[in-house]
Amino acid sequence: MARIPGIKARLTDRFPGLADSPLPIPTLAETIAARRHFFGDAIDPETGAVRENKVAAAWFGCAGFAIAMGGNIFLLDAWVPRGMTSGYVPTTPAELAALRPAAIFIGHGHFDHAADAGPIAQASGAVMHGTAAHCATIRKQVAFKPEFDCVELGSDASLPGERHDFELTPGLQVTAIRHLHSAPTRRGPEASARVSPRPCLGDVRTHRPTLADAAHLARNLSAPEGGTLLYQFRTTNFTLTWHDSSGPLADRAPHVLDVLRDLPPSDVHIGAVQGFNQFTNGLRDPRNYIEALRAKVFIPNHHDNWLPLITARGEAFRTPLHAEIAKLPEVSRPEIRMLIDPDDYVSSALMTFE
Repeated sequence: MARIPGIKARLTDRFPGLADSPLPIPTLAETIAARRHFFGDAIDPETGAVRENKVAAAWFGCAGFAIAMGGNIFLLDAWVPRGMTSGYVPTTPAELAALRPAAIFIGHGHFDHAADAGPIAQASGAVMHGTAAHCATIRKQVAFKPEFDCVELGSDASLPGERHDFELTPGLQVTAIRHLHSAPTRRGPEASARVSPRPCLGDVRTHRPTLADAAHLARNLSAPEGGTLLYQFRTTNFTLTWHDSSGPLADRAPHVLDVLRDLPPSDVHIGAVQGFNQFTNGLRDPRNYIEALRAKVFIPNHHDNWLPLITARGEAFRTPLHAEIAKLPEVSRPEIRMLIDPDDYVSSALMTFE
């Protein structure tokens, strides 16, 4: 989501001079405990190793996921939602660092996707992946040494459709594709019913924000987008695709849909459904991604109550999402595994595959 004007100034005036503390370097016992918390039986309880025959994902809010795949653990985005609430998501940046991820992949640079990336990478040793602009912004989150590695996948000036292919570890291939952040466009002929859920304010009352969390949000509110990337991860027998925003490709970059169609079909597609175009064209944009990526299973993200002033719980998207998928030919409809906050946070129960 884009920046929220006006809030940063009010928060920084109220909470001046506060800084995040460095995250501790995790011990082996902490790593095993964190991995078992996120992935359960996909983790060896003695060594903390990922079982090679498992692919598991655990959601930690907004569009953030921890992934166990190909014997590796990596993060998709790196922000534990907090600031307007505290404790709504049952994890912390320190626990994400304790997972000892090999890599962190940033979809785009806004605060609700990357605000914890630098400290997590530094404490865990993870290699960051994102555009050059993402790398520059995230390095500013860390004011002490040592720095972390960051693989630059294009720049903020890269054109939609640009593709990067590389190997994360032997047997785990990655493709990154430049696409578009969500944006409102004029209502078109393929528009769907508008999706305008009422804000869900009750979680602010039951999960009141701490001073530190409010200050953390204030410091990161103005982080720039820096470009938007979609990632596909492939082993010999499994393909996972993820994106943390769904842009108006049909209106502004239709050739990107052809680039997505050229990718191998996905076993699992984790895609953003909340976005700015939902108020004009409904969930048309997410449907375009779903149709192009041809997944067996679709899992929504970025649809939870991560910022209660403007968001609602995921239940509000269940009916519109099913209605949108019904527009696809029956043979092309993926199975939907609906994640509902807060019950499905930090759980791989719905997202473990063999």
